[in-house]
Amino acid sequence: MQYIVKTFVRLLFLLFPFGLFAQSTYLPQGSKHQLFLNRLEIMLQSNDDLNLSTLKPMSRKFAVRVAEYADSLRKAGALSLSKVDEYNLRSLLMNNSEWVTSTDTSDFYSKKSLWNVFYKTKANLLEINAKDFFFVVNPVFQQTFSVESGNDKSNDQLFLTSKGVSVRGMIAKRLGFSAYMTDNQERGPLFVQQRVQAFDAVPGNGFYKTYKKTGNDYLDARGSINFTAAKYLDFQFGYDKNFIGNGYRSLFLSDFSNSYLFLKINTRIWKFNYMNLFTELIPQTVNISAGDKLLDKKYAAMHHLSMDVTKWLNVGIFESVIFGRRNHFEFSYLNPVIFLRLAEQQNGSPDNAFVGIDLKANVAKRIQLYGQLLLDELVTKELRAGNGWWANKFGIQAGAKYINAFGLKNLDLQGEFNLTRPFTYSHFDSLANYTHYNQPLAHPLGANFVEAIGIIKYQPHPKWTTTARLIVWRQGMDSANSNVGTNIFIPNWYRPAGDYGYKLPNGPLATGVNAQVLASYEVKENLFLEGSALIRKYKPGIPELSNKNVAVFTAGVRWNMFRREYDY
Repeated sequence: MQYIVKTFVRLLFLLFPFGLFAQSTYLPQGSKHQLFLNRLEIMLQSNDDLNLSTLKPMSRKFAVRVAEYADSLRKAGALSLSKVDEYNLRSLLMNNSEWVTSTDTSDFYSKKSLWNVFYKTKANLLEINAKDFFFVVNPVFQQTFSVESGNDKSNDQLFLTSKGVSVRGMIAKRLGFSAYMTDNQERGPLFVQQRVQAFDAVPGNGFYKTYKKTGNDYLDARGSINFTAAKYLDFQFGYDKNFIGNGYRSLFLSDFSNSYLFLKINTRIWKFNYMNLFTELIPQTVNISAGDKLLDKKYAAMHHLSMDVTKWLNVGIFESVIFGRRNHFEFSYLNPVIFLRLAEQQNGSPDNAFVGIDLKANVAKRIQLYGQLLLDELVTKELRAGNGWWANKFGIQAGAKYINAFGLKNLDLQGEFNLTRPFTYSHFDSLANYTHYNQPLAHPLGANFVEAIGIIKYQPHPKWTTTARLIVWRQGMDSANSNVGTNIFIPNWYRPAGDYGYKLPNGPLATGVNAQVLASYEVKENLFLEGSALIRKYKPGIPELSNKNVAVFTAGVRWNMFRREYDY
């Protein structure tokens, strides 16, 4: 991967000897502003910057450009925004002030700073905005305490403690950089502890140590550099996460797994957005966090082409390939325009290739319909036969968002349905399954499941946000000496039941319910007091296993970082 990066950098200096264009860093994972941008996309209906934003995180430059455009429409009387929306719009501009050009910024500044150095602006602990140099530093902190019922170890206090720092900046509007690091100690609910034990991985994170017997201690460090070449060509090289999709989940690429090293090339011109993503991943490993050993590497190449077919309809084409040359990149996948499946076939078809289609349609400035179709492998003859052939592997997502529901301002509803066939994401070579650091790269459940999600979000006041979320799923379960297609880490050549008869879901059926209500109050910019209640019911499909039902009540404070979710 280092050789690849050095080669690209040398090539850039040859191709663009006259310098680089203005660049931008990206909104962080779980940014509060993403929710407002989602609303704004539906309200504007035909804004190309937002309609092409299937890839997350979003560029700060584009986010500000959209917000300033919306603000100009509001001032002209062409767009009606609630008081809450106006607050969220100003907050977005305030937190990305380096790109603000067409609005008064006087309200961005604090009435009183600390020693005339810190909190000169409301959004940032330290902000330097000088000629050819912009720099921001912020503390990052989260502390929660939880009480869990139904846990035999109820004397063990559940908690999360995260503390760290985030920085970002620009040099001469040519080179952007960002970094984020937290030190974390966590004892999650019992079902989270059991997942850590089952997968030998803390969801969303990498190397970890045991903390006080049943807790986990881990670092979360991310960072990247960004620059724009040839006006329409954006480059990002870093260690972080990416998300492809418009829903709560993604069947293509989600931010559920650990961060990874990547090089992303994004081309946006007219009504097209084309992304190339090259990543270095960690294959399935026993005792992955044991330490004192060098972990093997595997790689992925992904393309996503997004097109605004009409002013309100966006269609995307996705392809990816995961390949297992131990510690060696397959250079034929570096071609940014060739179809990856064709390249994979030319290599002898040894790798795990996927193709997919996604779409979203903004309707009546109130509703957004979206979906994904992922094809891992499909033979139409076998599909028509209806005999449950194991290698018909695919996933489907269908969802809808409804803003200002029933005429009530800032009440937003979302419904989503996801399914994947058995053995989807798996491969005959376990090195090439669709995973990273012992975690799925797409959906947390892996494969062989049907899931329904309902979300209600209501922001009655600029400072108050409430959310209710319900997730219901059914999934096949492996029993002793069986592989029903659920565990994507198991090589799919191991099929004791043969090649046919795999329905959806397949095998003994487990059912699960994960319900949460959340109330959040923003004390000051990016500082939240929060309380939540989570109820999780899980009934295994194997009689000898007992039901696992818990209720978790949490209170905490969060500052300049995303919420830690247990939504599986």
